[in-house]
Amino acid sequence: MKKRPMSAHGKDVERRRTRRFPVVVPVEVSWRGPDGAPLKEDAVARQVNANGGFLKMANYPALGSRVTLANFLSAQTAEARVLAAPDSRPGVANGIVIELIVPNEDFWGVDLQVNKIIVELQNLEKALKGEEIDLRVVQEYRHAMDYICSITDTLRRLRTSKPHASDDQELLSLPAADRIRRATSVCLEVSAALDSGHVPEDSKAVEELVRAIQQLQQRLKQPGKFSRTD
Repeated sequence: MKKRPMSAHGKDVERRRTRRFPVVVPVEVSWRGPDGAPLKEDAVARQVNANGGFLKMANYPALGSRVTLANFLSAQTAEARVLAAPDSRPGVANGIVIELIVPNEDFWGVDLQVNKIIVELQNLEKALKGEEIDLRVVQEYRHAMDYICSITDTLRRLRTSKPHASDDQELLSLPAADRIRRATSVCLEVSAALDSGHVPEDSKAVEELVRAIQQLQQRLKQPGKFSRTD
């Protein structure tokens, strides 16, 4: 097993090549114990990148062990080695740090891909703020980012929640409520745009919006949860 590089002061040198991203990916870890007997333990990947990551687990293999990881969500498997455990490195608790034998970003599934995209979008937002761009355009970008983060969180919770219809229904109501809030905000912004003269009077988009609002008004007046009597 390769030794971790040490600094001149005798401290471990960080070897991580790329940033780790927060995820919640259930995996099964398989390895052989000191006596050669096969062992298995459920774990949850919490911080990962293409090279490996941190797995939270109660019982864990020894430092340097070679393990097999099975991703419960994607049904993929991968080979890895244990780089650190609670009894081998300060700062590591309740789990192990592993390195994939063959770097594989796809092994962690959708969670890692989504988190990477969000970070890239956040970096783009910072870059836009540094340019001489109308703040209203940056605000539009901020609203889009908030929506992406919101729906991403809902998708993650749907994928990791218990398979009960009532749970799914409650989670699905969250993006619906968020959609109503965004629709209210958009209506106010459209009113401001009309008052400022930024919308052409002969715009077909305005005609379509009027029809959509009329249909929504009729729907809200129908008997049901959101009907009004006044």
